Amino acid sequence: MILGDCLEVMKSIPDKSVDAVITDPPYGINASKMRLGIGKDLRHGDWDKPLDSVYIEKLLSMNIPTVIFGGNYFDLPLSESWIIWDKKNDNLSFAEAELAWTNLNGRTRIIRYFAPNMDGGKVHITQKPETVMRYCVERASKTGDTILDPFMGSGTTGVACVQTGRNFIGIEIDPKYFAIAEKRIKDAQQQMRLDI
Repeated sequence: MILGDCLEVMKSIPDKSVDAVITDPPYGINASKMRLGIGKDLRHGDWDKPLDSVYIEKLLSMNIPTVIFGGNYFDLPLSESWIIWDKKNDNLSFAEAELAWTNLNGRTRIIRYFAPNMDGGKVHITQKPETVMRYCVERASKTGDTILDPFMGSGTTGVACVQTGRNFIGIEIDPKYFAIAEKRIKDAQQQMRLDI
């Protein structure tokens, strides 16, 4: 796990050392519903502001299996293999579903999972359930692979990697969320040791 701006940190990651990217970048929770095109001068920092497209361009340039939540907010290549998280919430929250763009082989898939308590408590505004992230990790990679999450947030992708036998590189710019992610991932590793 690395504290810092992912665009700078990714420059130091050797080529072919990562097998897949699974991430949930900021796409502007309170922003207008515009499509965020390549090359636009967009803001980065807070989760309610859109992400500069140079970050997405960097992820796509890696040319490895990739899952990007909120992909419908970015100008991405066409895909026939979206992941749709059906929250099964019957209009109880902000949205009934979330979309993740992928470059994976196969057809679009729906994950139907209602997570009222978010696997023990939600500590990040856009936190995904561990069950949803485990599905993405298992679909995009195999045991022993290395997964990169350049927008680690509270570390749910890292927890899913621990639970499924993957290696994990997580990058987070916010020290508060970095500390939360570090603790959650260490707790998951400890739990796996206890389960053996």
